[in-house]
Amino acid sequence: MLNWLRLGWQDLMRSYLTGVWFGVCFVAMGALLMLTFNRAPAYLMALISGFLLVGPFICVGCYAISYALERGKQPEIKRAALAFRNNAKNIAIFAAVLGVLELLWGRASLVVFALFYTGGLPETGDILRAFMTLQNVPFVIAYVIVGAIFATLVFVTSVVAIPLMLNRNTDAITAALTSVRVCLASPGSLALWGATIAVLTLVAMLPAFIGLILVGPWLGHATWHAYRALVPAKVDPATPPRIARDVVV
Repeated sequence: MLNWLRLGWQDLMRSYLTGVWFGVCFVAMGALLMLTFNRAPAYLMALISGFLLVGPFICVGCYAISYALERGKQPEIKRAALAFRNNAKNIAIFAAVLGVLELLWGRASLVVFALFYTGGLPETGDILRAFMTLQNVPFVIAYVIVGAIFATLVFVTSVVAIPLMLNRNTDAITAALTSVRVCLASPGSLALWGATIAVLTLVAMLPAFIGLILVGPWLGHATWHAYRALVPAKVDPATPPRIARDVVV
């Protein structure tokens, strides 16, 4: 896992301007959410959490940059931004599924607020204080549990899915099943990897999303190297990809 982060950081440094352009896009998305839903904290918290749910799709450009560097080519912003066109239909299907999960998470978030949050209509600052000071403990516990269920579902089905679709033109169902097999083959390592992604992303969001300028593309590049390590060999199309069972952390 540390090797994936190291290789991802190297890719970011080798294509700094191209990668950071995607990071700026992440920050812009976060700022837009803050401005739009500042007075609707239930929606804001769900959509901010959605960064973790739709992250695999947002990072398609970063996967393309790492793939280009891997082949000794100079990455280009336009080509990276349009990389999804290599397998647009299946990537779009997968992105739609992630979008549905985001909507379901938003609905579940509202239910958690309705059932567990006490003290009247909250402001965004009230919710953050509830987490930071453990006020309203039942709400915090319920919110974390529900969020973890959705995040785990997305992670298990997408950890290598989009890089696989980008690299091998795989259909969405096969890519999702391959991700599940990867997680079943190395559950401990992949759980640690998922936790690392979540922690780094959340920390990057704290200073007004500014940290995502670096952390967003860094994790995108690192995910590409995780995919390369976990599904290393290209095989006959009639045979499922070999899954690496021994992952060095």
